[in-house]
Amino acid sequence: MRSGLEVLFDDVSRLRGLRVGVCCNHTAVDANLDHLLDRLAAAEIPVRRVFAPEHGLHATAQDMISVGDEGPAVVSLYGDSAASLRPDPALLADLDIVLFDIQDIGSRYYTYQATLGYLMEVAATTGTRILVLDRPNPIDGVTIEGNLVQPGFESFVSAYPLPVRHGLTMGELALYFRDVLGITAKVDVVRCEGWDATRRFDGTGLPWVFPSPNMPTLDTAVLYPGMCLIEGTNLSEGRGTTRPFHLVGAPWLDAAGFTRLCRQGAIDNELEGAAFRPATFEPRFQKFAGRVCHGTEITVTDADRLESFLLGLVVLEAALRASPAHFQWRTETYEFVDNPIAIDLLCGSAEARVGLHSRVRPRDLVTGWKPELAQWEELRAEILLYARDGVSL
Repeated sequence: MRSGLEVLFDDVSRLRGLRVGVCCNHTAVDANLDHLLDRLAAAEIPVRRVFAPEHGLHATAQDMISVGDEGPAVVSLYGDSAASLRPDPALLADLDIVLFDIQDIGSRYYTYQATLGYLMEVAATTGTRILVLDRPNPIDGVTIEGNLVQPGFESFVSAYPLPVRHGLTMGELALYFRDVLGITAKVDVVRCEGWDATRRFDGTGLPWVFPSPNMPTLDTAVLYPGMCLIEGTNLSEGRGTTRPFHLVGAPWLDAAGFTRLCRQGAIDNELEGAAFRPATFEPRFQKFAGRVCHGTEITVTDADRLESFLLGLVVLEAALRASPAHFQWRTETYEFVDNPIAIDLLCGSAEARVGLHSRVRPRDLVTGWKPELAQWEELRAEILLYARDGVSL
């Protein structure tokens, strides 16, 4: 298959004479790992301005670390305030077109899709055209999980009414923002060629470039829609180790006991596709940096069967039961928001947190969200660019 970047360069002459901007990071590469900015320079297409998402143009910054502008031509869209998440309209007004090329991982929390939406909101006021160079959804374009963001729970990790796992590409998200949510930006999509939406990234033939500092492998991306929920707690989600989102723990946990609860929770909730082992680890930065943590390591055993959001709820339930005297929900400012708290921002409502405290079974929480997912899937059908029946377009 070919990404939208490669398809664009079949006829890059369409950009000549235009005032061009680019919103990208290090993932904007072709099959030979040549970067979009280098290819534009080689084609003598001048770029007036580059907009960089969270983590920066080269993805050197950790999560929720503000990034400054990298010279006058590279503008950060993740600074030290909520206002920095949107470009200054003046920085779009002198551009005819902005090429958007960032590899997403298919989860609502992953902030690159929010950056696309915010960019479109501002472009709608300046008349600047957005051209999305599409890439595959690496954890497949079929599976949908979780619940929708409810009013009052919007944030950078839940910016728009999407499920936790949405099964869309960036190009399809752009059409969803425009055609369903009514963001009136001028948007076009350069489609991928030959993408089978039923397959994960390892079936594309494209090289995997880690999309952010704590997303080293495709298995990490498969776990992320569930295991990112650990960010909303006082447990380590494995940042600062070589196994982020696979490792979960804290200094006060008993690794064997916590792992038994995770395993039993998987059985009780008919969760397949993941295995747990007792683990001890020492994060080098962020939560519990330099302290020994005890917990569990999660291994993906069958990505086709794994319900990753359900996995996250099962692990949260185990954490609540394993050490109720020590377990806490994270209450610090999260993605520039003080209230609601982090777990509710991630979940898009308080329902998951309240349900777990009330001993509602994670499987029952997931089942209860199915009607809203079915309604949303009808909306999604209007903007799909790729067939979902195993036949690529």
